[in-house]
Amino acid sequence: MRFTASRSAASRFAAPLFSTPLFSAPFFSAPFVAAPLAALVVAVAALHAPSVDAGPRAKPSASAAPRETRIGDAALAVAADLRERALQDRTSWSVVESLTTEVGPRLAGSDADARAVRWAEAKFEALGYDKVWLEEVSFPKWVRRSERGEVLGDHAQPLTLTALGGSVGGTVDAEVVRFADLAALEAAPAGSLAGKIAFVDYAMTRARDGSGYGPGSRVRGRGPSAAIRAGASGFLMRSAGTDSHRNPHTGITRYEDGLTPIPAAALSVPDADQLARLIALGKPLRVRMALDCGWDGTAISHNVIGEVTGSRAPKKSAATQGDASDVVVIGGHLDSWDLGTGAIDDGAGIAITMAAGHLIAALPKAQRPPRTIRVIAFANEEQGLYGGKAYAERYAAAVAKHQIVAESDFGAGRIYAFNSNAAPQAQGAIAQIAEALKPLGIERSAKGGPGPDVGPIAEKGAIWGWLAQDGTDYFDLHHTPDDTLDKIDPAALAQNTAAYAVFAYLAASADGSFGSAPKAPAPPAAPAR
Repeated sequence: MRFTASRSAASRFAAPLFSTPLFSAPFFSAPFVAAPLAALVVAVAALHAPSVDAGPRAKPSASAAPRETRIGDAALAVAADLRERALQDRTSWSVVESLTTEVGPRLAGSDADARAVRWAEAKFEALGYDKVWLEEVSFPKWVRRSERGEVLGDHAQPLTLTALGGSVGGTVDAEVVRFADLAALEAAPAGSLAGKIAFVDYAMTRARDGSGYGPGSRVRGRGPSAAIRAGASGFLMRSAGTDSHRNPHTGITRYEDGLTPIPAAALSVPDADQLARLIALGKPLRVRMALDCGWDGTAISHNVIGEVTGSRAPKKSAATQGDASDVVVIGGHLDSWDLGTGAIDDGAGIAITMAAGHLIAALPKAQRPPRTIRVIAFANEEQGLYGGKAYAERYAAAVAKHQIVAESDFGAGRIYAFNSNAAPQAQGAIAQIAEALKPLGIERSAKGGPGPDVGPIAEKGAIWGWLAQDGTDYFDLHHTPDDTLDKIDPAALAQNTAAYAVFAYLAASADGSFGSAPKAPAPPAAPAR
């Protein structure tokens, strides 16, 4: 069956996706955080750059200089004990095991996504959080039904591929034209690919910080539209991954407004190599790609939120959940792609931050931090940061009360670096947090940026913290059927949990502000000449 999205569905999707950052902190550089969100995602590349800032903020009152923010010795001692206990604790492992086993793949808008919401709500309750609630998030629903690829003719053989998220369905039987990279495809003259399939054969490079992902993700994001402009009937790409297994990597794409969508898919790395060799034989090569997928109305999911109430938090009714007190936010995204079980992306992040909050909630009452710690399981990150954007809009008036925000969404590799764009008066407290993280093998860095789902509220002026995970092997598994529980190292997961527990506890214990404030309005544009 052929499934083709309406132009209106594609248009509704394109704007939300490309108005926000798609990827986690390793992909952010200074232009990303300072620029409008639209520019963040168009750039997607994200090589590290010097320490970044979240943008201009409203000027403080000139009547007094900001007070220096510091963390007391008692809180530092509690954090040191918390760190050691977290390294021995298995809560994060049990959480990610539960999520990936009892729910499994969690494509946004699917029945499994709804089960994941119920799972997260129950898990927060079981872990002893003081408040747990849901916040509705709506978005266009994309579905995958079936996909198949094959080489036709004298060298007939199957191809392992997967539809890109957001692709329309359809069957294309056509000659394949290879391009070495995105630039070569974008340079193709209009009409030069009429009735053909464009194949971009760009190989992603491996990097600890994930910086090699930028060019690969741009192929996925911009390649289909470039192919359409050249007249192509279909689009294929080498997966944005660093493995050598026959596991294709999915991920979201988009079609530019005004273009008629074509089927778009990613080949596994070995299949891309095979296709390139067949093309190199010098004879026209035909491929059939058959995708049954597309947009299917609107879906409702939820951000699931758990709070550990601070010792100085004002009493409030359920109707004002969280709005009145200063909060430290940590979290991950609850949805996943549908090929694996979403263990590293982002079951690990959910588990790390849920477990960190649980360990703090279990402290004696006298050791509770003054500020509230809010842990968020964000909805539908994969298809356009819908949960993160909805949260930022809902709490736009409370940006200043979001003392600092951080997200775990880069797998379960050990954290090796830490940074924050905290205001100058808070850099002493940031240095204290960095010192408390050192025993975990974490060093202070001059690089960083907000995680994807906290990016929208950081863009509004919230201060971010960055805990960089080792992503050397992350893109072997990312968005593939191989994203499963057995790929997680329990010891590395515990190190992550310890780091987030220390970070959240000390940030919530700091005396003074980290500098979150609504961003100043952008200056008016200069008149056209």
